[in-house]
Amino acid sequence: MNKQRRALLAVSVALTLPLMTACATRIKASDAQNPAPREAFSAYGRIVLKPVSFAPGQNGDAGALAKIAGNLEKNLHEPMQQWNRARDNGRTLTIEPVVEQMSFKSSTKRVLLGPLAGSSGVLMRVTFRDQAGNIIARPEFFQRANAMSGAFTLGVQDNLMLTRVTKLASDYIIANYTQAVGGPTGADDAAIASK
Repeated sequence: MNKQRRALLAVSVALTLPLMTACATRIKASDAQNPAPREAFSAYGRIVLKPVSFAPGQNGDAGALAKIAGNLEKNLHEPMQQWNRARDNGRTLTIEPVVEQMSFKSSTKRVLLGPLAGSSGVLMRVTFRDQAGNIIARPEFFQRANAMSGAFTLGVQDNLMLTRVTKLASDYIIANYTQAVGGPTGADDAAIASK
């Protein structure tokens, strides 16, 4: 009986390890740090935030996209109202947030599949254009939720990933208003695509 239990345990481990390895998200950032924009955003008399969208061909979770959009609008509402009260100098900065990649595991998937549902990950690129269409900056923002932590929290970590990626983008916009300084992408060494 003891040998049968050991054999069963060995088979279980052999089957589970590849599944757990496959749980890691394939979404990666290109760097840990975003470069500074060409100029501080305060050089623009008007700042316009476009709705968050998916990149062409990207089919992600619509509810997750709505959470990102809602958080971004909430974080930037007051600063943008203040910035747009300044004298209009004829220059407009348009902010275009686009989710390029997303793998989001809902709470339902977490309850049903646990860590076997895999990790969640999101990569959002925000393009800043002037009134002539010139690109002023194109930072990217990355976050992930580990399969095990997502499962253990029944999806809370997956949802917090959406809040964190939005905070990174909001912080970049606010930090670069008075001075062009850049900011973090949110990726650690393990989340950066090899060059």
